[in-house]
Amino acid sequence: MFAEFFREHPLETLLLPEPPALFPPASDRASWNGLPAEALREISALAQTYADRPYPMRKATDFLAFVRTGSRQADEAPYFLRRRKLCAAVLLCCAEETAPLDDVIDGVWCICEETSWVISAHNINPIPGAPEPREYPLPDKGRPYIDLFSAQTGMILSLTAFLLGDRLRAVSPVLTERIRSEILDRILTPFRATDDFWWMGVRRQDLCNWTPWILSNVMLCAVLRPLPRPELAALLTRAGVMLDRWLAVVPRDGGCDEGAGYWNMAGGALCDCLELLEEVTGGRAVFWQEEKIRNILSFPQKAELGGGWFVNFADCDARPLLSGERLQLAGEKTGDPALAAMGRRLRGSLAGQLDDVPHFSRLLKLLFHPAGSAAAEEKPRDVWLPDLQMRMVRRGGWTLACKGGHNGESHNHNDVGSFLLFLDGEPVLVDAGNMVYTAKTFSGERYSLWNVRSAWHNLPLPAGQEQQPGAVFAAREVECLPDGLRLDIAGAYGPEAGLQSLRRELKLTEDGLELTDRLSFREESPAQWVFLFRQAPKVLPGRLTAGPAEVTFPRDFQARVETIPVTDSRMARSFPGALYRAVLSAPPARLFNGSFRIRRSAANE
Repeated sequence: MFAEFFREHPLETLLLPEPPALFPPASDRASWNGLPAEALREISALAQTYADRPYPMRKATDFLAFVRTGSRQADEAPYFLRRRKLCAAVLLCCAEETAPLDDVIDGVWCICEETSWVISAHNINPIPGAPEPREYPLPDKGRPYIDLFSAQTGMILSLTAFLLGDRLRAVSPVLTERIRSEILDRILTPFRATDDFWWMGVRRQDLCNWTPWILSNVMLCAVLRPLPRPELAALLTRAGVMLDRWLAVVPRDGGCDEGAGYWNMAGGALCDCLELLEEVTGGRAVFWQEEKIRNILSFPQKAELGGGWFVNFADCDARPLLSGERLQLAGEKTGDPALAAMGRRLRGSLAGQLDDVPHFSRLLKLLFHPAGSAAAEEKPRDVWLPDLQMRMVRRGGWTLACKGGHNGESHNHNDVGSFLLFLDGEPVLVDAGNMVYTAKTFSGERYSLWNVRSAWHNLPLPAGQEQQPGAVFAAREVECLPDGLRLDIAGAYGPEAGLQSLRRELKLTEDGLELTDRLSFREESPAQWVFLFRQAPKVLPGRLTAGPAEVTFPRDFQARVETIPVTDSRMARSFPGALYRAVLSAPPARLFNGSFRIRRSAANE
């Protein structure tokens, strides 16, 4: 898409004579003084949050903790605090002309002094033949690598120099020159000098959100520097080729197998790239109406359950913070008023743009891209994404989300055939979702983590066996039904399960869910079913009651319930307290017709 366009329309001929002013610098007092009073108060409060917190040390031993103990937070906590504090200080100096500059100067200096802008968990470039992390436990300044957050750091410093350049130079020209030099050495030169970084799509083709997220920040660094026109055109064209490689692995339906929470870094980052290309060419390089792009940008609409809840298959938070302003822009650019309205509703706060990772450019977009007038959103509708194999059905007060797919998806959980069920906007059966990342999360020990294993998803355990990881462990004969989904999930289990077939059918009506599993074994075997509840179930003969819902099951099944305390801080943002795992066990047989009905409990009808 991009490469073909730039072959026919060389980017050097499309670029504006001078780079556009993407944001008003601090010297543009009319723009900053003209911000709404509420926004100015929010900036002041945000700065005050960090005012009494010094820039923390970023120690070598904290970096080493990743390979010593598996901790990412030892390095990431001071790393991100430095960047959040700098963003808040820059904002205050832009909003208040007389605000002292020292916190900005200290932040710029200490970040430029870092040996590497790469976080400890990303200190390797995982390409064929690359060394293991333990061979390089500390960063090598002579071997610069671009990861997600080094690129994002480049963006933060580029914007700092752009917004406050005059004031920084008045203190010392060394400050802005140091920023320019570090961005050239750490970001722009490595980006142009090698094809070996895995996310570029040359040495590896299994790309994910890394590609558009990094590119969006590299491109912004190049535009704000600014590079000479031929160099800028070459760099942006090169970025376009890499975006093409990423788009090639995204399904045509635009589904994000990493989950809705990763749209910020995938579809949202694509939005950043598209907007930048449009701006630097004066509207002569525009791609908003491409079908796949429209599908990618609208994915969060199709994954929203309501009430702040989203379909959270894979490493996705059940209540993610989405970049509402980016959704609003995507809706405006693609002519989708419902998507724009969803974005306005989810715009959130300035602090929210820094809470996860400090995305300074989006914070500025939130300030200077007005929300506009509110518009009515379309009522929720049924969804079928045939490539991602995700189905959502709404009937009465019930919402069902279920999936096929395979167990080699990005940020995969072993969850082929799993489902979520909500009643009146509240969760009944859930996916536990994400936890704080550690060294285990993306290693050979990943599937020792309980939240990614099929035994903690709403799935059967044939012969007591769990699903296996890898793309070959997949759904077969997947059929979208008018009220649900039908599929064979036997292929998601290893040969130890002894399955000939495992046909699952989910049908939602206004009365609730009909779930039928037909298991065929090669020889007599036991079977179990797992249901992960949000509220504590009570076991009764032939049924479980949990909050407003009840599950009925064959009377010869035995039921037990275990409490899963939610001790992980990230998971607790969605599910404070505990989750509850019910296991239903059936006596051995060769053929099972496991039938489950989920209805409103009698007390709630």
